[in-house]
Amino acid sequence: MSWDNQRRSKAERLQAAAALCCGKTVATGDIVKLMEAVIHPGDKVVLEGDNQKQAAFLAASLAEVDPKVIHDLTMIIPSISRSEHLDYFEKGIASTVDFAFAGTQAQRLSEMLAEGKVKIGNFNTYLEIYARLFVDLIPNVCLVAADKADKDGNLFTGYSTEETPTLVEAAACKSGIVIAQVNEIVKDLPRVDIPGGWVDFIVPADKPYPMEPLFTRDPQFIKDADILMGMMVIKGIYAKHGVQSLNHGIGFNGAAIELLLPTYGEQLGLKGKICRNWVLNPHPTLIPAIEAGWVESICAFGGEVGMEKYTEERSDIFFTGADGTLRSNRTLAQVAGLYAIDSFLGATLQMDYYGNSSTVTAGRLSGFGGAPNMGHNPGGRRHSSPAYHSLVEGKDTLRGGQKIVIQMLKSSGKKGNNFVPELDAIAIGRDAGMEAPPIMVYGEDVSHTVTEQGIAYCYMAEDAEERKLMLASIAQGTPFGELVTKEQIEAFRKAGKVAYPEDLGIDRAMATKDLLACTGTFVKLHTRVPGGVRGLEVGEAQGLCQRIIQGSGVDSLLGGELVYSCQVQFHRSVPPMKLCGAWPMSGHS
Repeated sequence: MSWDNQRRSKAERLQAAAALCCGKTVATGDIVKLMEAVIHPGDKVVLEGDNQKQAAFLAASLAEVDPKVIHDLTMIIPSISRSEHLDYFEKGIASTVDFAFAGTQAQRLSEMLAEGKVKIGNFNTYLEIYARLFVDLIPNVCLVAADKADKDGNLFTGYSTEETPTLVEAAACKSGIVIAQVNEIVKDLPRVDIPGGWVDFIVPADKPYPMEPLFTRDPQFIKDADILMGMMVIKGIYAKHGVQSLNHGIGFNGAAIELLLPTYGEQLGLKGKICRNWVLNPHPTLIPAIEAGWVESICAFGGEVGMEKYTEERSDIFFTGADGTLRSNRTLAQVAGLYAIDSFLGATLQMDYYGNSSTVTAGRLSGFGGAPNMGHNPGGRRHSSPAYHSLVEGKDTLRGGQKIVIQMLKSSGKKGNNFVPELDAIAIGRDAGMEAPPIMVYGEDVSHTVTEQGIAYCYMAEDAEERKLMLASIAQGTPFGELVTKEQIEAFRKAGKVAYPEDLGIDRAMATKDLLACTGTFVKLHTRVPGGVRGLEVGEAQGLCQRIIQGSGVDSLLGGELVYSCQVQFHRSVPPMKLCGAWPMSGHS
């Protein structure tokens, strides 16, 4: 019996590509030939594509291979975010996909599934798909992106390291082929993030890999309802339970809370008592709280466009390499979000009457990303904290605590009622032949649900039926809300199982943009350089980051004096600062 079949297979693939290489370097124009030489029919191919960083050059090149040469691939794509990711199935290059998130391709994926053009192996969470790369989805080929490489194949992944090391290790240490697209090949790297011994080929990309500003939210689009919900979370959950460590998911709800900490949170005297240690990307909307001294540490999944220099200059807050660049790690941040935080806060598109929720809705197979990792009560957790313990205090249980899992949603939206008798995900899972429906967060794991009407303290429910009535209490004016009587609502409020803003001492009239740490509309950015002012067109996300940085008094961190043509207001409670050589800001409202 032979015990080195995988090594011999890799050697054969490397030999097949030898004529295309100069050392480990392959010319940009030879990438399709390289793929046809080293990828075999039926292979498992992991392609870097999370919900921010994309190996776009390799993704597009794979779509150009000959389906007669390469076919029936199992694609492992953490986030299906580009059209090429689904072109593989249209062209017959691939047949099955495992993924965690679909983003902008959610509708097309839904249509292709209905037409039988693609087979979904499983909906996964990010952490789940990373773990399975070392179990039942071990890749034969790995396609990733990096900022820089040297001639020996050492990689510098820089500001957006994200999932790259995990994907590479799974292939490299199991005789898989690793191909890295790089923005440039240099003599000396700022730091080595992935050793060259794990990389078989480096290919200069035709253009730098794209980054999606996933968590960047412009404060001008935060609505009063988001602000009111944020005030309830701060006072009715974070302060009540003493939440110190936390994660915020995507959306304006989380952005509103972040911008309320230096203002409303300051008014409540909560600085140093809540929201100190974070697991999340460098959100621009968290800058005012950082500069006001609320934040002690941030463990980042990935980077945000425009925040590169800021994270470098705030190494006391962010994890950075010796070169000063942010060191993000999506895998380890997911582990931290699973086991190390007190609280997860996320938004959802649908919730059923028992608190189960999903972002998989009719015509939209978006997947989950990392929400289920962080949005559940991990049975394996053994360390305690005051917030974690507060949910089981007085209960007859051997458990040391319960994770605070907050789901936020409006009671109704553009598409009707957000509380539904049955999730769309149930029918979608049934029609697709899935063994388990694609539910994002299970109702029994949700400790708190927040709508614009109030908070349901779900962890206090005696059973699922009482949880249902508590949820109905914060969905008044909808069919769901009719299931609970006024007398039951009053009893829940008296028992502290449901709280409306008035019960928390919150004045609804305060819930306006005037309470946010910053508001405004980005128009245009100019950079002052020696000899004059040079106009610089930038993306909305990058401009937003720079605007908030400047408004927080640290504009010189961007490497030059910034001159803005925009309307910007910063709340009077956020003081001007002079940090790291920055000069005080002007224009406080």
